[in-house]
Amino acid sequence: MSSDSSFLSRPVLYGIGIFLLISAIYLVTRHPPTLPGDASNESTLVLYSGRSEDLIRELLQRYEEETGTKIQVRYGKSAEMAATILEEGDKSPADLLFAQDAGSLGALAKKGSLSRLPTEISARVEPRFRSQEGMWVGVSGRARVVVYNSNKLKLEDLPSQIFGFCEPEWLGRIGWAPANGSFQAFVTALRATEGEEQAREWLLGIQKNEPYVYPKNSPIVAAVGAGEVDVGFVNHYYLFRFLAEQGESFPARNAFLSSGGAGSLVNVAGVGILQTSKRKEAAAKFVTWLLEPGAQEYFSSKNYEYPLAGSVSPSDQLPPLDRVKAPDLNLTDLEDLEGTLKLLQETGIL
Repeated sequence: MSSDSSFLSRPVLYGIGIFLLISAIYLVTRHPPTLPGDASNESTLVLYSGRSEDLIRELLQRYEEETGTKIQVRYGKSAEMAATILEEGDKSPADLLFAQDAGSLGALAKKGSLSRLPTEISARVEPRFRSQEGMWVGVSGRARVVVYNSNKLKLEDLPSQIFGFCEPEWLGRIGWAPANGSFQAFVTALRATEGEEQAREWLLGIQKNEPYVYPKNSPIVAAVGAGEVDVGFVNHYYLFRFLAEQGESFPARNAFLSSGGAGSLVNVAGVGILQTSKRKEAAAKFVTWLLEPGAQEYFSSKNYEYPLAGSVSPSDQLPPLDRVKAPDLNLTDLEDLEGTLKLLQETGIL
């Protein structure tokens, strides 16, 4: 089912997926990215970011002011940035990848494109939120939730697990974003925890309920608040932007599924240093800074994400991480994005 506020049909979504994840390599090869200024300077770091500018711009400005190190940033989708790095190979100007998910970092690590982090950096984060081989580290956490219209539903009206939304009573009431990276990471987690056929069954069950299709998380939250759909599958922190702008009267709230599973996946935004970087020491200082209290407080108070290092607490509007019933999953298992895209295409969702 389409939405007036969605503006993306399945054929368009399919085209977007192909463009970002297949044609990206061709485009990068034909049109190598350029960065402003002189990135060869030892006091400059080049960061490829899959995190959007509005989430980290202020944080990067703080780092520049505190350290005198300049950061040149190239923004894009995490998968696109990873593809760019692989195509650039030894000629990549990037020193670091700041990805919105563990899958993109894991894919680079698998290809040998990341440098092992110093143990003192990796040890700052608990094992489930970092590479077991020390190739990347999570700097903030994002939980999958079901956002629901609080004028139409109560928390107890919702299923306790993600498969409950395949029931016929949810026909025409769901919003999702199949082309979005965080949704695809969730599907990858579903495949890893429940198996390929169960993941396929869930996708087809939701598809049978004629969900409204959106390009990303924010429009889903907006649609839930407007009453266009009753529920949506999103990352937890998007709701808080709407509450900050519109106040507590905004009629949407998050549900952390009580039975957990892939529907409660806690993914990370993480950082890895490129093997080809000529400024690894400076890059390591930047990663260390992201794990220090000032940056962790920024993720918590500004972005409403989960801090992953030190003693910084999450927002009091969030349940503690140890109460989120996340699946027992190694985040490196999220690197198989190719398999997820294949499944989404086979089911006709992309």
